[in-house]
Amino acid sequence: MKKVLVLSGSPRKSGNSETLCDRFVAGAREAGHFVEKFSLAGKQIGFCRACYACKAGPCPQQDAALVFIQKMLEADVIVLGTPVYFYTMCAQLKALIDRSVMAYPRIVNKEFYFIMTMADTEPSCFTGTIEALRGFVACCEGSKECGMVCAAGVYERGEIKEHPAMQQAYEMGKSC
Repeated sequence: MKKVLVLSGSPRKSGNSETLCDRFVAGAREAGHFVEKFSLAGKQIGFCRACYACKAGPCPQQDAALVFIQKMLEADVIVLGTPVYFYTMCAQLKALIDRSVMAYPRIVNKEFYFIMTMADTEPSCFTGTIEALRGFVACCEGSKECGMVCAAGVYERGEIKEHPAMQQAYEMGKSC
């Protein structure tokens, strides 16, 4: 049994990327894994200030980022879900990743999965998001990308429910 952490970056609760995250969760639970899912929507996550106080002690920003970073350290599997805005991840997820500067040397040997949605129908528009997420994984020693679901052409809340990505996310969760 793996400890799976799902972080849904969508600012829209029950949005398309979060719905895909829920499908991943269902598959992972069916496979017998311990799963925790958190929505970053509405959580206070301050931007990294590059003060590097974290090198000598705790981050001076006492917010939700600290909880999520601790969860990342404890997890075997980390799922990063995001809508794609202007060819990259949403600000909520990016802020959390940037704040992990205090811990990324200890975020090691993790399995990462990516879940992305976007309104655009051109698959190449996922490239910036994929590369940004891969850049984070590359900084986490011994960690690897294990799968991704990219759902294009979904904009309005709920449009994802008829998309083949629903089954892909579920199967990816089952196989993690």
